[in-house]
This record gives sequence, C-alpha cells and structure tokens, in this order.
Amino acid sequence: MTKGTVSSGAALDMSDLNTKGFKVYKFSGGRSPQHNHGRRDFYKIVLVTGSMTISYGDQTIEVNDTCLILLNPRVPHSVVHRAERRGYACVFSEAFIAGRERKRLLQGSPLMRSGAVPVVYLNAEQAAFISGVYERMLAVYRGEYPQRSELLKTCIELIVHEALTIQPLPHPPTPGNAATRITHLFMEMLERQFPIESADAPLKRRTPQDFAEGLSVHVNYLNRSIKEVTGKPTSALIAERITAEAKALLQHTDSGIADIAYSLGFDYPTYFNNYFKRMTGTTPKAFRTGKV
Repeated sequence: MTKGTVSSGAALDMSDLNTKGFKVYKFSGGRSPQHNHGRRDFYKIVLVTGSMTISYGDQTIEVNDTCLILLNPRVPHSVVHRAERRGYACVFSEAFIAGRERKRLLQGSPLMRSGAVPVVYLNAEQAAFISGVYERMLAVYRGEYPQRSELLKTCIELIVHEALTIQPLPHPPTPGNAATRITHLFMEMLERQFPIESADAPLKRRTPQDFAEGLSVHVNYLNRSIKEVTGKPTSALIAERITAEAKALLQHTDSGIADIAYSLGFDYPTYFNNYFKRMTGTTPKAFRTGKV
C-alpha cells in the first residue's frame, strides 16, 4: 500500500495527530458501516467523491458527487458511505492551527460551525485544484522541510479560502441600530453555551430573563429588540437551540437520557421528556431509536 493511502477497512493511525497535531492521507474503498462519532478534539477537511449520508449535529445530508466536507470538532457527526469512494483528508488539532488569523478563519466560518451546512460541492476544475493542494500536503508531510508545519497550515488556509470562494459567507447584519446590536450580542451569548460536554457543567441560561441579566438590559427591551430583528420571540430562539443540542446529544452520544436532561438544565428527566415532545412531537427515547 502506498504511503499516505488508507485502504477500505484499514484503521487510521492517529499517532502523528497526537504528537504533531496534524495528519494528511489519501483513501479509497467501498461501502462502510455507520459509525456514530461523539465530539472530537480535532478538525477534519475531506475531499471526497462518492455516495454517502452525512449526519452533522441534527442535520442529515445526502451526497452523490464530489465535495469538500468541513467538520468542526464540537459538532457530533457520522458518515455512511454507500458505494466506492476516493479522496483525501486532513485532520488537525486546535493547537496546531492556533495563531494569527488562522484560528479565526476556521472557527469564525459558518462552514465549520454548528447549524451550518458543512458540505461544499465542487466542479471538475475546483476538485482538480484542491486535489493538487492535497498532493502538495502529502509531499510536504513526508518530507524533511524544517518549516513544514507552517507550509501545511498555509495549505489548510488555501483549502478553506477556496471553499469560501465557492460558497461565500453570508454578510453578517450591520449593527446599525440598538436592536440589531443587542440581538447580535444575545445570539453570541446563546451560542457560547454550546456544545454541552457533560452533566457536570449544565446549561446556565435558559430563559429570556437569564440572558437579559447577562447582557445588563431589561428583559422587555431584549424581547422587543429580538422580535424586531428576527421576527421570533426570545424564548423561541432559546428553545430551538436547546432542542437542536438535545437532538445532537441523543443521536451522537451514549449519554443516558437523564444525564442529557440534567446537562440541559432540567431538574427532572420527566420535565425534559415533556419539553422535547412538545418541541418535536416525539419522545427522546423514540427519537434516539429512530422510531419516529
């Protein structure tokens, strides 16, 4: 087997990732069984051609073409390949990419954040260009260039920038008035609470009053501002985000339903069951087992 190539069924040796914070490899193979993955401590960017189903957070995406898949370590994910697939992948830790603008480029991109679609479809020219970047990464990774880490980081930046060129980011709203500014601050504060890692560090803010206190504004002002900007009540936005996190925890972790309830700030599992059923129309247990 050629160095840098992972054949179907071969386990990926992550020792280089653990010691250097980075690994790049080429792969090919047939169908794969489903593997649910919890949250990881590394980013992953995959160039792949094939047919697959991607679960990312509470999203399910069907892919039947050549694409880039950009996976954030804080969002649970799984991939089921339904046919022969081929491509490249690189994985890297947050520590590896830290510094200057690189970390901001990755973490600030909606392509790699919860709720965003992590798939960028490519035409033949775009796929050829990114394949070339991966081949360059493989050559640098195997070589002895003293500054190879910096060159590998530059290659990662190039792939991400190319993805953003193909699928540009939506422009964030300009904070032109007080309502827009306070809504932006609320959304940031809401998102910073996630992901939930364990019941030992449960969700702290679950009500509009909680967020109003955190933002040092009156709850009525917060509610009016958010309704004006988003068209939704503050409580609805909070409930949608809690429900999305609950779905991710049920789908992609082995945590018990009671532990998930406590981690999301519910005093009793029955409260969580009732809340989840009201929001989704099904129970947590039925959702987890797919009986919906």
